[in-house]
Amino acid sequence: MYRPAYALLVGTATVMGVLAVVAAITLDRRLVDPEGFLGPSWARLPLLVPGAFLLDMLPRTLWVSRLNPALMPGIVKDRVRDHWTRERMTLVVMGPVCFYITYVSYRNLKSFLPFIMGEEKYDRELHLMDRALFLGHEPATVLHAIFGTGPSAHVLSSIYLWFLPLVPLALAARLVWSRNITFGYWFATSQCLAWTLGTASYYALPTLGPGFQYSYLYKDLPGTGSGALMDSLYYARKGVIRDGIEGAVQSVAGFASLHVAITLLVALMVQYTLRSRLVHIVFWVNFAITVVATLYFGWHYIADDIAGVAIALVSFWLGGSASGQKFDRGGLASHPTSTTSKVPVDAD
Repeated sequence: MYRPAYALLVGTATVMGVLAVVAAITLDRRLVDPEGFLGPSWARLPLLVPGAFLLDMLPRTLWVSRLNPALMPGIVKDRVRDHWTRERMTLVVMGPVCFYITYVSYRNLKSFLPFIMGEEKYDRELHLMDRALFLGHEPATVLHAIFGTGPSAHVLSSIYLWFLPLVPLALAARLVWSRNITFGYWFATSQCLAWTLGTASYYALPTLGPGFQYSYLYKDLPGTGSGALMDSLYYARKGVIRDGIEGAVQSVAGFASLHVAITLLVALMVQYTLRSRLVHIVFWVNFAITVVATLYFGWHYIADDIAGVAIALVSFWLGGSASGQKFDRGGLASHPTSTTSKVPVDAD
């Protein structure tokens, strides 16, 4: 059964919510709902669900009915009966709600980091590790030499920033269109776990990241969306910490890389739950380029990316185990061992 995943999903969101509230009260700071892709989270996530419902219903109805209005009500009724069951609706509601609580708590706990942990940072140690791994060279300098600082910078920036819409869109897609509902619980639970473990990693090893601490290494880069985002985060951090601006968040923390963690988690879910080889390749390439972009633009150290991989693997396995997945062939494949009243275990 997927009930352990439901309990883990709700429990993770509850723990994150409580921690954020306690931290806000202790610091005498207000909780903030950060804005992002398509507006504030409180508006963005709920709108994705009816949007996905329409995206599921409208093209299907128009295609199957061959634009015959008389056939449309029956087609809609059949789809609702077969796909939009009570179990599906529970998942579609609880998934975004728990993710919203977890994500907003993550953003606030990340913002509170300098006020709780102080100014002690471990950038120097991780920077020295990077230089050692690159045999005395700067990773940024090496990557700029390999890929250049022209059109490639804009390509890497675009793929790096694709992460922003990828998170809510991937979540909505897995909740709405997973033929086996356990896959939806698997992804939603793993997502919440990844953001939670990422929050813990920020407090375990506070850093700013090389782009902030060693900004001179990235002066040769052209103006890109990634660079503009880094500038905006720098000034937002300064405004929150130095200028005491209310109603804003500081979002600078290096260890671990949640970009790496989430893009790997999405690639793993695609690999294990979809059959299309082309889709597999697209998301694995997206993950690989994201890793390069984190180092190229100075968002993260190598240790940050390694920790992000570890977070993804742990979250993926825990979410899979809780949702009733059985991993086969040394962990290179899986199949669901639980199901719903409508979908057999070998579906998808």
